Amino acid sequence: FGSVGIDDALVRGASDEVTLLGNGCLCCNTRSDLQVALRNLVAERAQGTVPQFKRILIETSGLADPGPILQTFATDRALGAEFHAEVVVTMVDAATGLDTLEWSAEARKQAILADRLVISKTDLAKRRSIERLTARLRALNPHASVHTAVDGDLDPRCLIESDNSESNTGENARAPRRAGFVAEAEHSDGIASFVLTEDAPLPWDAFARSMETLIALRGPDLLRVKGFLNVVGCRGPVVVHVVQHLAHPPVELAAWPDKNHASRLVFITRNIPERQVRDLMGAVRALATASS
Repeated sequence: FGSVGIDDALVRGASDEVTLLGNGCLCCNTRSDLQVALRNLVAERAQGTVPQFKRILIETSGLADPGPILQTFATDRALGAEFHAEVVVTMVDAATGLDTLEWSAEARKQAILADRLVISKTDLAKRRSIERLTARLRALNPHASVHTAVDGDLDPRCLIESDNSESNTGENARAPRRAGFVAEAEHSDGIASFVLTEDAPLPWDAFARSMETLIALRGPDLLRVKGFLNVVGCRGPVVVHVVQHLAHPPVELAAWPDKNHASRLVFITRNIPERQVRDLMGAVRALATASS
């Protein structure tokens, strides 16, 4: 969801087998790109130019409706002969999940269509909040198994293996429930994405003050801010990640993942015009520069 990929650049350092589908949301604009990418992978596997893979992991943004993606495999006969959807895993933020489920139709769809629900960031939430979130998820989807992740620690099998209890027969059958979803997706609730870029290195204090101000003013509507910063005095990029009111500690990488050393931040917001963010960050940066 957005025109600039961040996660693919971070992951590519560990593996070259990463394909970015940019310039749109996977459940809307780039579904045809997904079909083309999967067909290309099948051809490359036959030619021996990629490893003989048995599984493909498709990671979507937090705004994707899984219904149209699953519909792709059900309606594309060529893809259906090569692939089937083995398991749908939905990650739920322990710190913001309850609130998001209340206002976001996409979040509720993701929970309802999941085979497996993983509550993340449990180290950042109170036990009572996690219990309430778990109860809400079970009410939305009593068929899915619910797991928790602490500090990102999760059994990898949770992401790739189907449970015997979630077979395609009996009362837990998945296909009828999935097939009932319309293969069209339209994002609602005033959600939009945009990218801020800056070629010149940024003073960290000025950026931090800008983000603190933005979080204080519009925290609940900052659905996600993620990207690389070229910070004055740092050799590698500084990775920043903000979800609503929660700003994760910045991480300086040892080296840039690509040749592009410009700062680039992807914003996914609700009812926040891009111009407001640009003006605010520009004003705070100017004040910080003038006072230094």
